[in-house]
Parts: sequence; structure tokens; C-alpha cells
Amino acid sequence: MFYIKYTTSALLLTGLFFFASCKGEKETSPGDKINPIPVTTAIPAGSLKAGISISGKIEALQTAQISTRLMGTITRIYVKAGDPVRKGQLLATISSQDILAKRAQTNAAITEAEANVKSAQKDFERFTSLYNKQSASAKELDNVTLQYNAAKARLEAAGQMRNEVNALASYSSLTAPFDGIVTQRMADEGNMANPGIPLLVVEQNTVLQVSATVSENQIGQLKKGEAASVGINATGKTMECRVAEISPSSLMTGGQYEIKLSIPEKEMKSLYAGMYVSVFIPVSQPATGPQPVAAVLVPAASLVQNDQLTGLYTISSNNTALLRWVRTGKTSGDQTEILSGLAAGEKYIVKAEGKLYNGAPVTEKK
Repeated sequence: MFYIKYTTSALLLTGLFFFASCKGEKETSPGDKINPIPVTTAIPAGSLKAGISISGKIEALQTAQISTRLMGTITRIYVKAGDPVRKGQLLATISSQDILAKRAQTNAAITEAEANVKSAQKDFERFTSLYNKQSASAKELDNVTLQYNAAKARLEAAGQMRNEVNALASYSSLTAPFDGIVTQRMADEGNMANPGIPLLVVEQNTVLQVSATVSENQIGQLKKGEAASVGINATGKTMECRVAEISPSSLMTGGQYEIKLSIPEKEMKSLYAGMYVSVFIPVSQPATGPQPVAAVLVPAASLVQNDQLTGLYTISSNNTALLRWVRTGKTSGDQTEILSGLAAGEKYIVKAEGKLYNGAPVTEKK
């Protein structure tokens, strides 16, 4: 009985000491343990520069679709996609047995025509001599001359037939029209080649350009030689190009006018045909009419993507990060236009030295 009372008293005494020690500790909150995240802030830049923003694509300066004028079986294809080729290099061959047969017939016709010309020439020379000696009539000489001229005409026709056959035979061997690279191979050996149907595509990959289209209300603002800022969507890099060509017609482009921009040689090393780009061409402001309003521009790197939403971190009144959803507009180089969600003079977070989230305490770096 004494043992039980002693144990109970000991437990009560231990609990009192624990309660007193807990009561004496300072209460803490999670916010006190989190160090503020250093951030760099900025005020949106504004721009009054008028310009044309369009999308485009990098393409080769020269592109050739290799096809044949013959119908026949493809006997050999010597290249595949990605192979570099030189001008005049043999790319593929088409079966041309019928052309070879026609060539043999033409050669035989030429041999026969040459023999007829020689015979007619001898008759012509003989009757000319007899006519000069007054031993043949003028009518006889005219008939022999006519036969001689007809024989020469048949020889000329046979020669032209041989040229035609040789021209057709040349289409049985497909060669590269210029130095470049094979980008597509649409047929294999044993397939039937049809006239005008491409078998290979060769591009001149050493010289690239930008192809884009502008609307009818923008085409009048462009001139050859104007500078343009071109952003590569895949890499995020920006390069300076020049307007090299402006199409004067939109007949085949659905109301859009095609333009070409030349790319500096030093920029072509890291580019490939087919890359998509964003093009901004500065143009002069109109002398009359409404002037453009200053745009709210922020670095594209400061934007936050969440599915289909785009956000931007700002600083609240109690120095915490506040995610603001915004609506974006045009992108020029590394700057993106904010259409709504951020005022022109409002601060936003450009860079943070930690993971930002809604409510995270932050401190501005000086």
C-alpha cells in the first residue's frame, strides 16, 4: 500500500515539473523560423516603338525536289536523308530499257539516212556535170536536186530524234543540282517512278533565310533592307536580320504577303531549316492618327507558367510573395508584353535566390 502511494506521488511531481518547464519556454510560429528570400525587383519597361510582330520559319535559300520525266522502275538510290551531296553527283537511276531501244532504232535510222545522202549527193554531182555539158535537161537536174535535199532533211530529222532520245535518257540518271544535303527520301529501290513525282528533296543548307508573311495592312510599311529582330523559339536567342525580299502579290498565299529575311553568316552555324522564329520589324510611327500607347514589358524569364495560365510574382504590403495572373501579348526578343494584370509602375520580382510561393516572406536586395 505504501509502494502504490509513493509511485503516484512521484508521477504527480514529475508532471508538475514538465508543465512548469513547458510553460517557461517561448512560444514560436513557423513564420519566425523562415528566413526571408532575397529577391530582385524591377518596374516594367515601356516602349513607344511601333513595329510589326509576326511568326516565321527558317528555310534553305535553295530547295530542289528531284523528280524524273520518265515512267519506270527505280533501279538504284545512292543517298539517304542527311547525306551531303555535291553538284552533279548521281543520286538515283531509273530503268530505261525502252529508251535504249529507241536510241538503237534512231542510230539505225541515222545510218540509213547518211547512206541515202551519199547516194543522192553522187547523183546530184553527176547530173550537175551532165547539165553543164548540156547532156541532161534542167528538169532532170531539178529532180535530182530535190531528192538530194530530201535525203539531207531526213538525216537532219534522224539526228534530232537522237538528240530527243539522249535528252530522255538523261532523265534516267538523277543528279544533284547544287551542293547541299538530302532532307527527304520519298521512294525506295524497286518503286515505280512517275513523271513529276518527287523522289528526293535537296536543300542548300549552307545558306539559310527567314520566311514569313504579313497582312495587307502591314505590307505597305515594309521596305527592303530594313532591320528586323528575330528570336529563335527553340533556343531563345535573338539575332539581327534584314528584309531581303518582299512579294508584291498575295494571289497564292491567301491574302498574306510573303517576305524573306537574310540571316548573317555568323548566325547560321547553330540554325537548322524548319526552326520557328518570332520576327519584330520596327516601323516609323504614323504622322497622323492615334499614336501607340506605351507597352508594359517584362523579361520572359520572370514569368511563371502553370498549365494554360501565366503568372508573375509581386510583393505584397507585408513583404510576402504574391503570385499575380497576367495576360500576355507580343514577344520581342527576351521581352514579353503584359496586357493586363500588372500596372505600368508596379514592382514585380525579376529574380529570387530561393523557391518562391504565395505567402513566402521576401526581402528586396539593394
